[in-house]
Amino acid sequence: MERNNIWSTYDAKQLKEMDKICDEYKDFISTAKTERICVSRAIKDAKKAGFKDLDALVKAGKPLKAGDKFYSQLMGKTLILGVIGKETLENGTNILGAHIDSPRMDLKQNPLYEREDLAYLDTHYYGGIKKYQWVTVPLALYGVVVKKDGTVIDVAIGDKHEDPVFCVTDLLIHLAANQMNKKASVVVEGEALDVLFGGRPALPKDKKKKSKDEETKATVTANVLNILMDKYNIEEEDFLSAEIEVVPAGAARDLGIDRSMIIGYGQDDRVCAFTSYRAILDIATPKKTALCVLTDKEEIGSVGATGAESKFFENTLAEVIALVNSGKKNAPSADLTLRRCLKNSCMLSSDVSAGLDPCYEGVFEKRNAAYLGRGVCFNKYTGARGKSGSNDANAEYVGKLRKILDDGKIGFQTAELGKVDEGGGGTIAYILANYGMNVIDCGVAVLSMHSPWEISSKADVYEAYRAYKVFLDKMDMNK
Repeated sequence: MERNNIWSTYDAKQLKEMDKICDEYKDFISTAKTERICVSRAIKDAKKAGFKDLDALVKAGKPLKAGDKFYSQLMGKTLILGVIGKETLENGTNILGAHIDSPRMDLKQNPLYEREDLAYLDTHYYGGIKKYQWVTVPLALYGVVVKKDGTVIDVAIGDKHEDPVFCVTDLLIHLAANQMNKKASVVVEGEALDVLFGGRPALPKDKKKKSKDEETKATVTANVLNILMDKYNIEEEDFLSAEIEVVPAGAARDLGIDRSMIIGYGQDDRVCAFTSYRAILDIATPKKTALCVLTDKEEIGSVGATGAESKFFENTLAEVIALVNSGKKNAPSADLTLRRCLKNSCMLSSDVSAGLDPCYEGVFEKRNAAYLGRGVCFNKYTGARGKSGSNDANAEYVGKLRKILDDGKIGFQTAELGKVDEGGGGTIAYILANYGMNVIDCGVAVLSMHSPWEISSKADVYEAYRAYKVFLDKMDMNK
């Protein structure tokens, strides 16, 4: 049952719409390189589309009715968008769930040091990466510094034309005989992923004498600290309360002489996050309440207050139920409504799939692999070696999804993550499935996943948007 390449099915109107969606997507991943920026960007777009802050609605005690749109965020790193449907919430919701964190390096809390007249920033890598891929590529710094008085300073250095960039150095091939004999997992070790930050000593006239401590600082370190203070109002101790991510510098670009693909940082999983939130912005009043959940921390286990394991989703849904049922007589208890709502909901865990790379086809089982250009990809199960740690969607749900996508003439394919004993991976699907709802992984095939520069097909990005939109509009297990 080989699925066909979908490029040849598009007419001129669809190609124009695809280019529009993909241009917006490239701008999104070029500018939203952290969770915080993803959330603020999505909220900005949502407000333009008429979405209201749920916290403000709760405070005002304003009831929600069919067609009303809301958003709720937590700590600036996770976001829920919703459109109230025509049916009661007891009948469930349709949910798109993607994650907005991506593999990267994070600055440690005491990062700045100097060695041999060079200043460095010490890092701790985040998520699953091949560490050797992150050396000698231009890097940017993004994040926030929070001062003791509560002032928040946004940091964004490396992507503007006039900005400097940063890098992790590597050993020249002429002296690398021992290095080349190491396993790939240790050819560059985690503690060696330090970012080269400066190399110019402070001249005596540049030094600002404030204490004996500062007078004894190494001269290159003194110079970079002067720059940080003069330009950004950041002093060294402010790193203690900072969250600064080290990411590839540069914008997403068209890839291929035919411009059929996109290369850019963070496509796992911002390609699904963008198409998910873009889909919910474009729907009218749905039959069932539609939700888009953008979560943090998926790459390290979905833990913490802003990960999918937290109670943020459940708590937000409880607040929505309270506003929807406000003033209604004989409504079931709020807790019972919440439990029924969760059980009767359907979800697409919008996460990427590993695209088959012909240069490494030996690790894929070709009949059950995801191919670029063949549409959005369903993974009935993920996990590793014997489906360990996976959600496994039931056949009835898959059958219903096949129908609504075929009816909508949307290209899709099915896949699993490589050969059975080759490896594996997981998503947030099992977490929401714990409520008893129907969940399946559904996303875009990506090449070079978890590398600094990942690759997707424009056609698959477009089909993901179309699939997510029709799912929010049409999914109904009882129909």
